[in-house]
Amino acid sequence: MAGAMVMRAGPAVAMAAKPGSPVTAGAAFLLLVLGEVSWAQIFSFPFRRPESCGLHQYFDISALSCEPCGANQRRDALGTSCVCLPGYHMISNNGGPSIVCKKCPENMKGVTKDGWDCISCPGSLTAEGKCHCPTGHILVERNVNGSLLSQATCELCDGNENSFTKANALGTRCVRCEPTFVNTSKSCTCSEPHVLTGGLCFSNTGNFQQRGISTARYGELGMSLNSEWFARHLHAAATACWVHANLTSCQALGNICVMNMNSYDSTTFDACRLFHYIFESTAGLSSVHSVPFWRQNLPWLFYGDQPGLAPQVLSTTPLPTNFSFKGQHQLKFVAASYDIRGNFIKWQNLEGGVLQLCPDTETRLDAAYSFGTTYQQNCEISLSKILADFPSPIFYDVYLEYTDKDEHHYVWAVPVLNLNLQHNKMFVNQDSSSSKWLLTRRIFLVDAVSGRENDLGSQPRVVRIATQISLSIRLVPNTKNGNIYTPLLTVAYSDVDMRNANSQFVKISFSVKYEMNQGDAFVQTDIALGVLGGLAVLSSLLKTAGWKRRIGSPMIDLQTVMKFLVYYAGDLANVFFIVTVGTGLYWLIFFKAQKSVSVLLPMPAQEERFVTYVGCAFAMKALQFLHKLISQITIDIFFIDWERPKGKVLKAVEGEGGVRSATVPVSIWRTYFVANEWNEIQTVRKTNPLFQVLSTLFFLEVVGFKTLALMDSSSSLSRDPSDYVAPYSRILRYAVATAIWLVIGIIQVFFFGAFYERFVEDKIRQFVDLCSMSNVSVFLLSHRCFGYYIHGRSVHGHADTNMEEMNMNLKREAENLCSQRGLVPNTDGQTFQIAVSDQMRQHYDRIHETLTRRNGPARLLSSSASTLEQSVKAYHAMNKFLGSFIDHVHKEMDYFIKDKLLLERVLGMEFMEPMERSIFYNDEGHSFSSVLYYGNEATLLIFDLLFFCVVDLACQNFVLASFLTYLQQEIFRFIRNIVGQKNLATKTLVDERFLI
Repeated sequence: MAGAMVMRAGPAVAMAAKPGSPVTAGAAFLLLVLGEVSWAQIFSFPFRRPESCGLHQYFDISALSCEPCGANQRRDALGTSCVCLPGYHMISNNGGPSIVCKKCPENMKGVTKDGWDCISCPGSLTAEGKCHCPTGHILVERNVNGSLLSQATCELCDGNENSFTKANALGTRCVRCEPTFVNTSKSCTCSEPHVLTGGLCFSNTGNFQQRGISTARYGELGMSLNSEWFARHLHAAATACWVHANLTSCQALGNICVMNMNSYDSTTFDACRLFHYIFESTAGLSSVHSVPFWRQNLPWLFYGDQPGLAPQVLSTTPLPTNFSFKGQHQLKFVAASYDIRGNFIKWQNLEGGVLQLCPDTETRLDAAYSFGTTYQQNCEISLSKILADFPSPIFYDVYLEYTDKDEHHYVWAVPVLNLNLQHNKMFVNQDSSSSKWLLTRRIFLVDAVSGRENDLGSQPRVVRIATQISLSIRLVPNTKNGNIYTPLLTVAYSDVDMRNANSQFVKISFSVKYEMNQGDAFVQTDIALGVLGGLAVLSSLLKTAGWKRRIGSPMIDLQTVMKFLVYYAGDLANVFFIVTVGTGLYWLIFFKAQKSVSVLLPMPAQEERFVTYVGCAFAMKALQFLHKLISQITIDIFFIDWERPKGKVLKAVEGEGGVRSATVPVSIWRTYFVANEWNEIQTVRKTNPLFQVLSTLFFLEVVGFKTLALMDSSSSLSRDPSDYVAPYSRILRYAVATAIWLVIGIIQVFFFGAFYERFVEDKIRQFVDLCSMSNVSVFLLSHRCFGYYIHGRSVHGHADTNMEEMNMNLKREAENLCSQRGLVPNTDGQTFQIAVSDQMRQHYDRIHETLTRRNGPARLLSSSASTLEQSVKAYHAMNKFLGSFIDHVHKEMDYFIKDKLLLERVLGMEFMEPMERSIFYNDEGHSFSSVLYYGNEATLLIFDLLFFCVVDLACQNFVLASFLTYLQQEIFRFIRNIVGQKNLATKTLVDERFLI
């Protein structure tokens, strides 16, 4: 090509298949479908390098294998063709084994420099059998006219028959004309009717007549231009490949097809159409390594266009080797590289960033091929740097090298999915269905040549760059030994319209992703959600039935339906939480701990369902949390003061000018004190929110547990700063965060219950004790007909006393010299769950209505007394009524005490309905804490955890998630305190100013 193409050709091409010839691509595909031939037999072949070929073998750059040279021949210095042995000269040469050598006569043992003739040497011979001249002498083998001399002389070049020489580019010696000139015109000129193209001379009769168009198409820009490189070399390469089976010409033709994105149009004779024409016309030739898509002498560019072929190539036969996360687990990719003229350059390992345009350290670049490491590299490079680094494109055929059990080295072809490929003007490889894909083989990184118009020395108008390269590795389903299918190399090219190379920048990405069929995992997750969701329905129905009984309403109305949905949301949130935590821990444990690979992490797109489940869990848990919060701040509560006046005192009567006796007033401070303590314990928890957040952040960020969420095989908590850091898996981040959060939370709860409450402070039990010491009971209704009772009646009769009497009372109680504190004589039971009758509730509501009337409309207020006076009277009425109710004064509204059945405790509902008498259930577990934060620690802990994880999944920042989680905890605690304080003041007539 352009006078510089080296002719390395194989046997002449046959025009049609002969009987008994190798199968065609279509027949081979049929055998594959019928199962007669396996993909492993087709796409796997021995790995050979040029230097591994024997002395009498040459490396076939098309077949990538060692082939024997002919008689009296050996390989040349490059190893990619054959030359005659010393003492032999060529009489014909078509490249490869197709040269004929003849022994020189005894009187002319030397061989000319070009190897075509024998000559007598004036001195000794070199090891190659050439004449040797002393230093400073020029060996002249021919006269100026090109005729052969017996000894060195210099004469004019002779371009006539028997000489066929011409001056070389430097004019220092006569060289033989290009063989196509000699064979076609029997001279060194190519005149009409012969055709000169690409520096080669072809006959216009009986030769290849299809002339391809020289247009380079840029589909991304929607334009085409006349490529100078295509115009100069396309027809020459196609003709030399067709006529002479020239190996480099065939490779050059394939390169032009690749530069045109392997696109094929049945109506246009472009490079790929010419390549297909030659491929289809050479069916009689054998296939290389039994690959039906790899014709002898031609490069392997396509896998065929049969529908459904791509899925078979990618998912039919596993590689005959396995991979693990332990020991040496590098993927060894190699590439056969070619220059733009079709010359084989070398085999090269892809490590070192061969296919990675983004600069980085060698350690980080090589991490792309560490098995199991999801790799992502992005950068922005100036167009001027790209042009400087890649003045001419290099083409790569990528293979995966592996070793069989006998330590034999093989390579496995890696198919390419070129997203820019057009088949009959359609981008078939951008279709979501893999059955429509057309797989190819050869790629390049930068093409700054095909975009040059008119002059190859000018700046390109358009530069084509591989801006997105992705290597996909798919695990074989149900494998236990780390078997994978054929890797897939996906390439997307960008066409850059060059204006100012120094100011234009191109975004580049290179990624390696691992995937496996997640269908089974999705099915198992759906089954778990279905089963647990069904149980959640039953649980919600039971809760709704219990709620209906507690409100004393047998009717199913809209409120009942809404209540069921709220309960179901809470239970379903727990279901989603359990499933997502289990799923996350499964991937964390089984992926990180495996040796022989059997599972791979879901890809980011496959994580969307998981993230949706986490979002659903958070949304429904938030609804449950708000429901509990509203329920807690709207309870009915009243403090029953058992203290009685200690006699009478004289009291001045205003307006009457006299005095009269009056009962000694009972101090309200005890009630205020109990109410204040109740207000303080409303947001007491079994965990410390600030410690929970800070300790979780410490283990994630400082200790380094967050590195377990990286999408690589390492389980180390510390990483070298120079190492590559893989992207985070959202599933693993969720798993690590939930595991640490739950462990810390459980440890806090255990420590709080087993140590802190025992030896330091138990605020819930202390509150019960405070009620007894203050002679104040707490009557609490969380539902219309259900609530809790804390019996705080003092066993000493009075609590409003001096220090001496108080100490004496405590001493008597410590020495069992008085009765016990329980509601029932000789018992200690002070806390009860209560189910009140409808009659009792109605009487409570009548009194409570006057208690809260001060907040009602003015027309409802009595004109005979002030609002405060009415409220005070209502307060005393309520205190008297509830006290008499506890003392069994009202026989029509009496109650009895019993223990709950085990099943009632398990189900959280009461089987017996309080028809005529109320029921007090002994409650040693202080379940009245369910109307406080204290009794809802599990809900709060999970809600905080889900909030933390949702923020992290959105921004992947544990620090921000910790800050926002603590902020929302404080906001809701503040709201709970403020609103609960107002409700407490309203329900009990305690002045809000005394609640702190």
